[in-house]
Amino acid sequence: MAGLYDEGFTERLRQGALSLRHEWGLGPDADVRLLTLSENATFLASDPGRAPIILRVHRPAYHTLAEIESELAWIETLRASGAIDTPAPLTLASGGHVAQFSDGNDTRHVVGFAFMPGDEPSAGESLAPGFELLGAISARLHRQAQGWQPPQGFTRKTWDFDSAFGAQPLWGDWRAALGLDDEGRAVLETLCDVLKRKLDDYGKGADRFGLVHADLRLANLLQDGDKLGVIDFDDCGFSWFIYDFAAAISFYETEPYIPALQAAWLKGYRTIAPLDAEHEAMIPSFVMFRRLLLTAWIASHAETQTAADAGHGAYTAGTVALAKAYLQAEA
Repeated sequence: MAGLYDEGFTERLRQGALSLRHEWGLGPDADVRLLTLSENATFLASDPGRAPIILRVHRPAYHTLAEIESELAWIETLRASGAIDTPAPLTLASGGHVAQFSDGNDTRHVVGFAFMPGDEPSAGESLAPGFELLGAISARLHRQAQGWQPPQGFTRKTWDFDSAFGAQPLWGDWRAALGLDDEGRAVLETLCDVLKRKLDDYGKGADRFGLVHADLRLANLLQDGDKLGVIDFDDCGFSWFIYDFAAAISFYETEPYIPALQAAWLKGYRTIAPLDAEHEAMIPSFVMFRRLLLTAWIASHAETQTAADAGHGAYTAGTVALAKAYLQAEA
């Protein structure tokens, strides 16, 4: 990989994770290998005679220790309630859930999770039954979040218009998008104006805004027979509940089967909780919100494999085309 994510970088993180193996009871013969690298680095740790575990090495200067611990607190609550199937955070030998090692001038936090079997679902029309399951999962998540009193000190980021597109956007400025020309910039400026107005009108009432997973895309789902597990709560935070559907179709927003997936998601959701027409009507706006947010992420993480897979400038062009169609439909 180019840029920051070269082999030396990933090996340094692997060695850092390996140096902490005793915290999860791994022996000297444990093998640690890279699974994925996007924002965080995720490793599979295997040790003869025991089940494998997942180690997540956090990027620095993004989540605080309190934010990471808050994520794990919600996961444990969700597991206890039976709302979803998600891997358990693992307790360290020294106590707590978050280990750390020094990486130059940075401190890297590391979290261990139990291994969950399953495969990432494949994109396509055959996803519809899975999206019905995902709709029900989303509704259970939202219902649990609405009735849960977080512990003192609970803190997670907020995914709203200001944090996404304001003066200090969490994932960077979409105006730096790769291949964006003056015409495309004008379209996306208009999109921002429309999104802000619609989101302000929609509001943040308790029936529509709360704690969400915020990244239920295919890469964070594990299909095992008729079961659908959810992983990677790293982006969980406070946002609109419908945003979880928009995140679920990340990088596939223009595919012709999206309406079928939306219908399946809504059907599944409504088996658990009501969702009236006002919320359903906001789905296209949240799809554009997520698409523009990802366009900013790709621009600020151009060296990652995720950005390369998305097509860099081609993804920007697709965002502009999708925005034009959205604005025409909203006119």
